[in-house]
Amino acid sequence: MSVNLALVLIAAGLMGCGTYLILERSLSRVLVGLVVMGNGVSLSFLVAGGRNGAAPVLDETAPTEPLADPLPQAMVLTAIVIMLATTAFVLAMAYRSWQLNGHDDVQDDVEDATIRRLADADVTSEAYSAVTDTEPEGDDPRQGAPAPDDRRAER
Repeated sequence: MSVNLALVLIAAGLMGCGTYLILERSLSRVLVGLVVMGNGVSLSFLVAGGRNGAAPVLDETAPTEPLADPLPQAMVLTAIVIMLATTAFVLAMAYRSWQLNGHDDVQDDVEDATIRRLADADVTSEAYSAVTDTEPEGDDPRQGAPAPDDRRAER
C-alpha cells in the first residue's frame, strides 16, 4: 500500500500547529487550535484508509475493483461530531470568560500557585508524613499559619 507523502506532511503540520495553539492561554487561540488539530486528525484518518475503491455495497455481481474501507470514513464523521461539540463548549467558555473578565485569557488557579510554592520549597505534605511516620524536613512555610480546625476529632 502506498501512502501520499504530501497528505501525511499536511496532516502532521496541521496537528503540530493545533498543538502549539492549544498550549496558549487565550481561549480563542485554543479554539482555533482545536479546530486545526481536528482537521489534521480527520485528514490522517483518510490517509490511513488507503486508496479509493468501489462502494462497499454489494449486489448480485462480483466487484471488479477493490472495495473502499468504510471505517476511516465513519471515524472522520465521528471526529467531526466530536469537534463540533468541543468547539461549542470552548466557545461558550470563552464567551463567559469575556463577560466576566473582559478577556479570554486563562488565569492561574490560587491552589496551583500554593502547591507550586510548596513544591519549590520542598515541603513534605502532612498526608505523606502521616502515612510514613516521618517528620517533614526543612523550613515549612506553613508553620506560621494557624492550624486548621479538626472537627472530626470532636465527634
